[in-house]
Amino acid sequence: MPGPRADGTTPSAADRGAARAVLNRLRKRYPKIGTALDHQGPWQLLVATVLSAQTTDENVNKAAPALFARYPAPGDLAEADPREVEEIVFSTGFYRRKTEAIIKLSRDLEEMHGGEVPADIDELVKLHGVGRKTASVVLAEIWDIPAVAVDTHVARIAGRLGLTSQTDPTAIESDLKSLFPKGDWSALSMRLIQFGRDVCDARRPLCGSCELLAFCEWPGRWEQAGASRE
Repeated sequence: MPGPRADGTTPSAADRGAARAVLNRLRKRYPKIGTALDHQGPWQLLVATVLSAQTTDENVNKAAPALFARYPAPGDLAEADPREVEEIVFSTGFYRRKTEAIIKLSRDLEEMHGGEVPADIDELVKLHGVGRKTASVVLAEIWDIPAVAVDTHVARIAGRLGLTSQTDPTAIESDLKSLFPKGDWSALSMRLIQFGRDVCDARRPLCGSCELLAFCEWPGRWEQAGASRE
């Protein structure tokens, strides 16, 4: 059985039934789902996910081949000249910060785990620049370990659908885990992320064509529904 919410309460049967209905509609829209980040193995996905912050997966996929060709293993990137890395990842935005993060991440990986990515969330989040969202993506995609990755899309949509009243990502993660069976956690994250990209935009959601409108609690939904139908 799923555990309690972040505030210690237990979702009711009605709460879980509504969550199940939401998931069923997302499954219908996205029968098969997974990360759009190109990668070969856990280290590449770890680095690519860090690079994906505040940019598109497409931008990362354009930069990643050159990055991994130049630095094919954690030990190579750990010893890299930051200026060379910055040139490669420039197009992903915030390139200085991201360069520092992926170099330090690779050093941590070498020093703490001999260059092997651990299949454990508590160990992953000890690596520089790796939060629970990034760690959850790697666990789910590489090892099929149930995990809920909470990014801005997941946080926004879960709030609008009344699946959580929390704003802290870790608390949102707990609330979602309390509503859905463990086997659905990983795909739930990916489906919510894609739904956020396709339909439930932060500023201009397509409420008029949203199959989840009946479950939505966002105050502007009806006004936006009318606007998006015009």
